[in-house]
Amino acid sequence: MQKQIIQRIPVSDSHISTNLHPIIKQIYAQRGVSGDTELNLQVSNLADVNALEGIQDASEILHKVMLENQRIFIIGDFDADGATSTALMMEGLSLFGYQNHEFLVPNRFEYGYGLSPEIVEIAYQQGAKTLITVDSGISCHAGVERAKALGLTVIITDHHLPGNRLPKADAIVNPNLESCQFPSKALAGVGVAFYLMLSLRKTLRENNYFADVGISEPNIAQLLDLVALGTVADVVPLDANNRILVQQGLNRIRAGVTRPGIQALIEIAKRDQSQLVASDFGFALGPRINAAGRLDDMSFGINCLLANDISSARMMATELDGLNKSRREIEQGMQVEAEAIMSRLSFNQDNLPFAIALYQKDWHQGVIGIVAGRIKEKFHRPTIVFAPASDENTKEIKGSARSIEGLHIRDLLEHISGQHEGLIIKFGGHAMAAGLSINVERFDEFQTLFSQYAGQWIKEEDFQGKLLSDGQLPITEMTIDFAQIIRDAGPWGQRFPEPLFDDEFVILQQRIVGEKHLKLMVQKDGVAFDAIAFNVDIKAWPNHHASKVHLAYRLDINEFRGRKNLQLMVENLEAI
Repeated sequence: MQKQIIQRIPVSDSHISTNLHPIIKQIYAQRGVSGDTELNLQVSNLADVNALEGIQDASEILHKVMLENQRIFIIGDFDADGATSTALMMEGLSLFGYQNHEFLVPNRFEYGYGLSPEIVEIAYQQGAKTLITVDSGISCHAGVERAKALGLTVIITDHHLPGNRLPKADAIVNPNLESCQFPSKALAGVGVAFYLMLSLRKTLRENNYFADVGISEPNIAQLLDLVALGTVADVVPLDANNRILVQQGLNRIRAGVTRPGIQALIEIAKRDQSQLVASDFGFALGPRINAAGRLDDMSFGINCLLANDISSARMMATELDGLNKSRREIEQGMQVEAEAIMSRLSFNQDNLPFAIALYQKDWHQGVIGIVAGRIKEKFHRPTIVFAPASDENTKEIKGSARSIEGLHIRDLLEHISGQHEGLIIKFGGHAMAAGLSINVERFDEFQTLFSQYAGQWIKEEDFQGKLLSDGQLPITEMTIDFAQIIRDAGPWGQRFPEPLFDDEFVILQQRIVGEKHLKLMVQKDGVAFDAIAFNVDIKAWPNHHASKVHLAYRLDINEFRGRKNLQLMVENLEAI
């Protein structure tokens, strides 16, 4: 849909260093940077590990478990955050000289999300004595209860929003606990896992563990490449603490100090390791890892991250790349079908429901979240896409929700669940994304109520798609040098967006490439620029009636055969 471009209002930036480029200085101020300390992305500026509630208890329990050589099972999750969290916990324990640990990831098509009673039984049968959840667990009451009934120790590490009651685990580490005073509520699951390894190292050091087992104290910084990848891929806000974690991980990767699995993923995605940026985690590496959990078994993605040599890592990365291509094909087919449903329902931009819920019995559970995101972007409405649960004998269907600014989707689902008992079987998630299960026979009822309540919760102006622009960029700064300054001023990401500019240009050339991408040559003040807009409406573009175009764009450096050129990455275009 056509988006409204809103230029940011200039704010005072006198509290930020005068050594910065004035445009970058203003951009930082507009993104809420409170002072130079937030721009110092050194590890020493990370939030204090001891501020995480429950982390000391978890560390002391793990210390005891390690002394007794109990068998530990890491219970992961089937997305990129869960995969990196699992790999980090596996490698972290190995760095401490511990070997009696294994991981187990629920297959979404058999067991569903998190620490289910079925997963607990599998771990127990394989000799588990202690379970550590990563990127999950805070809503897994039944699984924790089963584990405790079997006499297992349970440590939960998670970042998802808790419900009204907490599971009865032996320790819970989650920055989003209401009583937790940790300053960064935006930690991803992999960030929580990293902090637990920091705390455990401190506990082991204080108890002379390393000297007793005869190993040197490990450098936990070697886990930061995993933290950076999982943090960006999970699209959590890049607050000051997360920017440190991501930047430090990027620094290591760019310097060539990363694990074979990440190196292989960079290669298969055709990225330059020395020039990697945060968005590459979200658009290139993360989707290939996610593809394993969406279509097959996330254990494959985790094993790629844990690969000991580049040869085996490259083989696994190639498999993941193939899965990702299959995922894209399935997703594209589902998106076409979803849009056809919208068309049959006679919806258009002027006649849309307040929220969209779609279901088809042959849709693939593994890609419903991506399709929900695509539909949400196209129509700018909160969207839930449902697919059948894997068990053919059940009437349960699973939905993946994506929201727009102005609607906390998890809170809305909680409200609907409270008002209509039994309608939602289970749910969980964040402000912008959530998952849920309902009975297929109640889909029509849910579809109606979802739109109805969304209309009550969302302000009218929030239904208009908006893009915040940093204004017009002077022609003197539309250069490769300034594009590099922007790149170096990151990491950019969720809630700390890469600079976006807007302006009017004369159209010199326009053509479609790769089926639905628009390649442009545009001109401003006599200077020509290459530009590209992805996934355009091919019914509207190329537009040979238009001589000028209003672009909202980001500066990018395109490198081809050793030559670097400035390119405008178009976020929105409107013929003039």
